[in-house]
Amino acid sequence: MAGHSKWANIQHRKGRQDAKRGKIFTRLIKEITVSARMGGGDPNANPRLRLAMDKAYAQNMPKDNVERAIKRGTGDLEGVNYEEIRYEGYGIGGAAVMVDCMTDNRTRTVADVRFAFTKNGGNMGAEGAVAFLFKHCGQMIFAPGTDEEKLMDAAIDGGAEDVVTNDDGSIEVITDPHAFHTVKAAVEKAGFKPELAEVIMKPATENVLTGDDAAKMQKLIDALEALDDVQEVYTSAVMDA
Repeated sequence: MAGHSKWANIQHRKGRQDAKRGKIFTRLIKEITVSARMGGGDPNANPRLRLAMDKAYAQNMPKDNVERAIKRGTGDLEGVNYEEIRYEGYGIGGAAVMVDCMTDNRTRTVADVRFAFTKNGGNMGAEGAVAFLFKHCGQMIFAPGTDEEKLMDAAIDGGAEDVVTNDDGSIEVITDPHAFHTVKAAVEKAGFKPELAEVIMKPATENVLTGDDAAKMQKLIDALEALDDVQEVYTSAVMDA
């Protein structure tokens, strides 16, 4: 991780998410609805739904909103039928980009995503173009100064795949997606609270961008994230401060 601050990037990302709180509500409602449709409305039996609900409550979403989204997913309330689509491409400096969408109009979504790539210096690729560069996993980030040894013991005992200490002192716990909740519960029971905890597509390698390249890449990510149908944008790019 030499050459850039993982912690600074995480804090920047959190700040950007807070600034888009209204957009986050819309995305979380979609995620809750689709999760309930695919795996049922019981969060104890549906890990994906449980994670979406945890995120919603962390953003102070009202319980009524969450429950309505679940009911739309299970068919107890009428609602839009969303489908999940993933688009892949390249950004500035050849950085890999994956864009997860939920849409009720595939034609509109692919046109919007392609336009965002093209207008901002990227290229949309075919299915599978960059997917092999990412790993589906659970990720928890802990602040610099966290007791590394105790956290590692709790995480590994809980079933974590790996614990990595970055150059800036932040600590990453990596899990199998299906073990995410078990590991998270184990580290929280040991007294550790992650700053960020989610199931993601984690890049195997990172492209560190600086200066104009970093600014252009951020503009591309902003354009993609601004699209109504986009849920998540994953990239191998790291914008160095």
